[in-house]
Amino acid sequence: MDDKQLNTLPIQQFINAVKGADASKKQEVKLDIQTAKRLAFTLGEVMTRLNGDLEALLVKKSQQEDTVQVQLDGGTGW
Repeated sequence: MDDKQLNTLPIQQFINAVKGADASKKQEVKLDIQTAKRLAFTLGEVMTRLNGDLEALLVKKSQQEDTVQVQLDGGTGW
């Protein structure tokens, strides 16, 4: 897994822009192309990281052995 921190600032800026537009009852949010490209790139990085983390977790889980222990006491444990 890659431990490099992701720059999520474009996502935070977009969320803040939506919140601001909603608070002022605007009907739309406009982004210039550079902002839209930064947002798209950041979302792509985040989704790629999440997918990689999920795959690593699934591989790790499949490699672990689940041990189930059953103890038979002939019914004296009632």
